[in-house]
Amino acid sequence: MQRRAFVILGAAFLAGCAAGTPGSVRLRPGTTLYIVRHGDREGEDLTAKGRQRAQALVGALEGMALDAIYAPGIKRNLDTASPIAAARGLEVMRRPQENPTARLAREAAGKAALWVGNKGNITAIWDGLGLPDPAPLNYGDLAIVRADATGGVTVERRVFGPK
Repeated sequence: MQRRAFVILGAAFLAGCAAGTPGSVRLRPGTTLYIVRHGDREGEDLTAKGRQRAQALVGALEGMALDAIYAPGIKRNLDTASPIAAARGLEVMRRPQENPTARLAREAAGKAALWVGNKGNITAIWDGLGLPDPAPLNYGDLAIVRADATGGVTVERRVFGPK
């Protein structure tokens, strides 16, 4: 019994390690991820420019499918996601900011989903998916990550909001 428990714990540990390996997470075919950093901020609050940028995200995604919105439960992230959520009639689903890649890929599988994150968790997603640098870490960067029918992944980069 102890040996079996040890084997199970060891397998769980190795699986956890693999999730942090660059390129270890794959997107299911037909998945689109929109990845953005929260709007410009001072402390926990968005600045006037950050609020403008959050509103500009609505226009930046106009005409694009959007099934889900995910963000860490941090005020600046939620404030950035709020205008697009209201415009699309979607709820912002709060997710832990630590090691978000595997869960995001699983929950967004076959859908179009937005992640409004921070430098650290965006970098983790970028690395976990093995995407080409640079990650979209600047205010107003929008990365559109698509997995085609064969699982091939492309990245389209755009910029939105005030200069």
